[in-house]
Parts: sequence; C-alpha cells; structure tokens
Amino acid sequence: MKKVFVAGHSGLVGSATVAALAGLKEYDLITRAHSDLDLSDRTATRDFFMTYRPDHVVMCAAKVGGILANSNFPVEFLHNNLAIQLSVFDAAHASGVDRMIFLGSSCIYPRDCAQPISEDYLLTGPLEETNRPYALAKIAGVEACWSFNRQHQRRYLALMPTNLYGPGDNYHPDHSHVLPALIRRFHEAKVKGAPSVTVWGSGRPRREFMFSSDVGDAIAFLLGLPDGDFDALTSPDKAPLLNVGVGHDITIRELAERVKETVGYAGELVLDPSKPDGTPRKLMDVTRFHKLGWRAKTPLDIGLRASYQDFLSKYATASRLAP
Repeated sequence: MKKVFVAGHSGLVGSATVAALAGLKEYDLITRAHSDLDLSDRTATRDFFMTYRPDHVVMCAAKVGGILANSNFPVEFLHNNLAIQLSVFDAAHASGVDRMIFLGSSCIYPRDCAQPISEDYLLTGPLEETNRPYALAKIAGVEACWSFNRQHQRRYLALMPTNLYGPGDNYHPDHSHVLPALIRRFHEAKVKGAPSVTVWGSGRPRREFMFSSDVGDAIAFLLGLPDGDFDALTSPDKAPLLNVGVGHDITIRELAERVKETVGYAGELVLDPSKPDGTPRKLMDVTRFHKLGWRAKTPLDIGLRASYQDFLSKYATASRLAP
C-alpha cells in the first residue's frame, strides 16, 4: 500500500483528490490541516515528511483567487506560493518521495498564445498582467519539478488544469474565481429581488471549465500509471508538464447565462466593459492526456447544478461567506 500525502486536502482540488483516492485500496491517505502543519514552514514540513515518509505527494496547497484578488495582493500570491513550494519540494526530496504531482494553473502560459494551448507554449511570450505574480510562482514550480528530475532523478510531474469549479470552491465575493463568484452574485440578487446583475468585462473572453471531481479522477489515473508510463511523463529531457481539461470552451457571457439559469434568477444580466477582461482565451490542448486513455466526464450543466447545491449548503452559515 502506497502512502499518499495530499497537501491542501481541504481545497477544491485537494478535496476532489481525496474523494477519488479514498475508495482505492492501494492507497493510504495522509492529510493535515493548515492549523496543524504550515507548509510554508520548511523545518516543520521537513520534520513531517521525515516522520510519515509518504511514497507519493499530490501538491494542491496554494494561495489562489480571481482577477481582483490577484490585482490587490500580488506580493501574497508570489511570496506565499513560492514559500509553500520551496518547503514541500525540499521535504519531498529529503524524504525520498517517489512520485509527486504538482498542481499548477493554465495562467502559466502566455496571454496571447495560439489556441488550444500546448504544453510547448510555456515561456514563449508575455504573461497576463492581472495574475503574473501567481503565474510566475507556478512556473517556478514547473521548473522545480524539472530540476529535481534532472539533477536527482526524481519523478515529479507538473499538472496544469484548466479553470476548475465544484464542491469545496471559494465563494468569496472579491477573492473567488469567476464561476463561483457568479453563483454567489446571482443567488444573492435572486434572494434580494435585484433587477439586474453586473458582470465584469465585455463577456467575450472564452474560458474552459472542468468539474473538480474530474481533476481528482485524473490525478488518481496518473498515480495509478505503470512506472514506464509515468517515467515517460517525467523524463529529464523535457519539462514534465501535462495539461488537463475538457477540450472545449464558452464565452464569459454564455457562462453567466448558464449560471443565471441554474440559480433561477429572473432579472437582467448587464456587462461592464470598463472592467478588465483578462486573457482573451484559454483553451487547453489536452491531446497528450487523451492519448494516455483519460477524458473528463462531467457536462457543464450537471457540474453547475452540483456547484449551486454546494453553495446553498454553505450559504446557510453566513459567517462562512462573509466578505
């Protein structure tokens, strides 16, 4: 039985990973709350790894947020993520971790690169300014995987998911990503009887969305690969980078309309083009992952309904969602 440490197990990706691995008899899961283990503390993290000696690590722990949060707190998005990554990579190497899956983000790719976005496009152009500090921290994580694989023959893989949503998401009005923010705003407008809901930007940018349980399933799939197949993904000859997504996208306006329908809001949707759009399009090229034999399964409509039910279960406790 392999011991798997899921770092950041209570977050969106971490909770989906735990759910996907929990029913598999070949894994013994290890988790720790932030109150019990601060992963930015290098000494405490190394002590933890040396005590429990995980065979595999799924690195989901990170500071994340939407355009507004990234714009307001660039230092935290850069510093906190670098601190966590340096600490975990150091401890994983010191304790002999066999496989690591490091979760990144599609924002590591250039703002205006060709679509769909291939893994080969990394560092081929300027980043989107609104989340550059976060993107640079995640790019450093990709380089860390590659450096440990080259210098120390580790098998560390950087998995780059598209935009994720689902149970366990953050619904904060200012610090969340676009989809959970829309769920909250349309719900609150519905409850208050507000005549309209304003959505930032022109509505034209296109985004790809994958349900969180699908990324958990993808991670379980990768951990279960035979050594030869996993080794091919982490060869020291190239960046150990793998995209995961659904392979199709929609406009932000279309997304807002779908959320509006799911929530049951009857008012007007208003777009505010004076606000930033962010990257014009982010569609991941998932050809390499599909060739491994895995595909996402959850349609957007089903995922949206599950996400709204998750929001409602949290909304009953006002303090959980207070700004």
